Amino acid sequence: MPAIEIGRICVKQGGRECCTKCVIIDVMDKSFALITGPKKLTGVKRRRANINHLMPLEDKIDIKRGASDDEVAQAIEAAGKTEEMTQIF
Repeated sequence: MPAIEIGRICVKQGGRECCTKCVIIDVMDKSFALITGPKKLTGVKRRRANINHLMPLEDKIDIKRGASDDEVAQAIEAAGKTEEMTQIF
């Protein structure tokens, strides 16, 4: 199973954004991570999420800790994963 780390693409498993993909941009502690979609791309707002509500995927993008939504969108586009991110899991 892939680790919870910065840049890891995950699927949200709860809440109104259930079954949408997001990117981890910071690991806060052993229970929470800061995630973003970004909202323009997938509809997931930047927020704190419980790690138990995230399903990590094999894919990872190269971003720095605390990257802005624009930087995340550019990294997704550079990795060629734009189409993949917009699909519902």
